[in-house]
Amino acid sequence: MSGVAANDLVLGIDAGNTKTIALIADTSGTVRGYGRAGPSNIYVQPQQALRHLEDAVAAAKTNAGVGHEPLRAVTLSATGADWPEDFTLLEGELRRWNWAKRQQVVNDAVGALRAGSLDGLGVAVACGTSAGIAACSADGRVWHSSYWQEPEGAEELARLALRAVYRAELGIDPPTQLTNRVLAHFEMPSVEALLHSLTGRTQTVPAHLGRLARVLLDTAAAGDPTSFRLLQKHGAALGDYALAAAGKVGLSGDYLLTTSGGVMRHPSPVLREALMARVRENSPDVRWQASHHEPVFGALLLALELAGGVISPALFGRLEETCPDDSLFLT
Repeated sequence: MSGVAANDLVLGIDAGNTKTIALIADTSGTVRGYGRAGPSNIYVQPQQALRHLEDAVAAAKTNAGVGHEPLRAVTLSATGADWPEDFTLLEGELRRWNWAKRQQVVNDAVGALRAGSLDGLGVAVACGTSAGIAACSADGRVWHSSYWQEPEGAEELARLALRAVYRAELGIDPPTQLTNRVLAHFEMPSVEALLHSLTGRTQTVPAHLGRLARVLLDTAAAGDPTSFRLLQKHGAALGDYALAAAGKVGLSGDYLLTTSGGVMRHPSPVLREALMARVRENSPDVRWQASHHEPVFGALLLALELAGGVISPALFGRLEETCPDDSLFLT
């Protein structure tokens, strides 16, 4: 076991819609191993989701040189940890797998919040394939948006872009630069051919439709009024839900709002600026910070806290220094 006792190791897992990542670290904050597997949303394919969780952890344990002895703590930050019965199911699986002596399950938006701030307090808006919002106050209150969430992530933005192209083609709305960019993205000769390819009885929707969100963001950055309007409206809607999350835990005045996820990391600031503009209409002192860490980083921090650790700036820095490079997280 690479010279470190199991009782000095913790496990953080991010169970996502597109991938599952597991990290093992020692209690000083040094990452010792990592693993990756397929998606693990129990709402989509429950048995496959659980198998992917096992695969990611097995890979991380092999990478870290860890045997079957339980580690000190594990935190599973999961898409699909929404309702009480979801937590019951996942907590039961953690007990069955016996990966660690102490175990907890949190919604993935809570993991994203913990990854985004040193003290884990404030509001997190995660916008990737889907979207989720979490809030945590100093008195320990925690809330996550789960199925309350209305404005979603890349897949919803992709559908908004397609709708804009269809409406422009019919002359309902003005022409948009989106048309040529969307056609190029799908390698289609016309809007009608595109519509047919996505809606025909024998056709199948592309598995990665959400990648079209990048086209929408790029087109807005290029000055297209239609794209800009769509992103402003969507960002404002995310801002409404961020404010609701803050209210649920009693946050007001000066607090941190952190953003994460592939959509929020896009160079175009339009969506983020619309989000923050809406938040600051109500709470002008809210501070914004981009999260520089993947959600699994938050799961690992929560596992360290579950093990009795205190997240100091030095420990936070060691995790940053020893985390795997970006290639592990690319989708």
